[in-house]
Amino acid sequence: MTRGSQGVRTTAHAHAKFTQTDVRAAVAGLRGSTSFRAPLREYTSFKIGGPADVVCEPADIDDVCLVVRQARARKIPLFVLGGTNLLIRDGGIRGIVVSLARLRAIKEEPTAVLYAEGGVGMPTLIGYAIRHSLAGLEWAAGIPGTAAGCVVMNAGTKLGEMKDSIKAVRMVNMKGQIVDLEAAQVRFEYRRALLPRGIVVGVWLQLKPGVQSEIQRVVKDYLHYRRDTQPLAMPSAGCVFKNPPNDSAGRLIEAVGLKGARVGDAEVSMKHANFMVNRGQANAADVTALIGKVRRAIRRRVGVRLDLELKIVGET
Repeated sequence: MTRGSQGVRTTAHAHAKFTQTDVRAAVAGLRGSTSFRAPLREYTSFKIGGPADVVCEPADIDDVCLVVRQARARKIPLFVLGGTNLLIRDGGIRGIVVSLARLRAIKEEPTAVLYAEGGVGMPTLIGYAIRHSLAGLEWAAGIPGTAAGCVVMNAGTKLGEMKDSIKAVRMVNMKGQIVDLEAAQVRFEYRRALLPRGIVVGVWLQLKPGVQSEIQRVVKDYLHYRRDTQPLAMPSAGCVFKNPPNDSAGRLIEAVGLKGARVGDAEVSMKHANFMVNRGQANAADVTALIGKVRRAIRRRVGVRLDLELKIVGET
């Protein structure tokens, strides 16, 4: 098994054989919703992705524990949605895809701590913090992902990153048990958190009291900056490539004249060259072909290898 987290498979049996009867048994008894052969483009910011055997939305954390236990017993792989830096291939994902969309509770705790369930959208969380005059999440203005997804990918902008705010993380491990980890128990790297196998279902964020009008101003200014410099109005998955040391992937791509380059309906954004956008009917094959075109051009002309920030998963 690879990293157990949103955006990767969360069972050691990713290549095990299973039947649709097994899949149905693994989601039996859930109080949330289940959708069979569901098109995953409806669940991604790229609006791209083939079908899943089943998508389930657990009603709460106890439901998450149940589906983990039942999937493990039948050796069925789990994949958890949550981040936006995701491209799902056109063949979709076999096994059970879990959406935490119903885990959206937020509560304020003493000493400026917020607890957010994993499915809370970052815009919602920032809005809650503003209303309660809590500073510390301004860096996340414009990030459309969930709290859990931002933990897993250690989401960040030029103003900061998720690890700066985390006090503790709540997970469901691969035995279906709830486990809480202090921030000091998690190793954070550039755009990823090295977590134990399992599913992030909640996070405690250490914020600080602030002046509501000042917090609003910072968020508003940064939203304007992002809207002016990034194609937020078009389907995308955020930055495609990690920035190489002491440089910018977007600058390199623009320097070799690839702004506006297209494969099918996938296009290198004219607004920010490290974004690829779906102009309407792009599929995953278009995006991966465009990624290859950009990487080859940069390697040939600049001598730099661009590493992916985008996560590519699923069947071809």
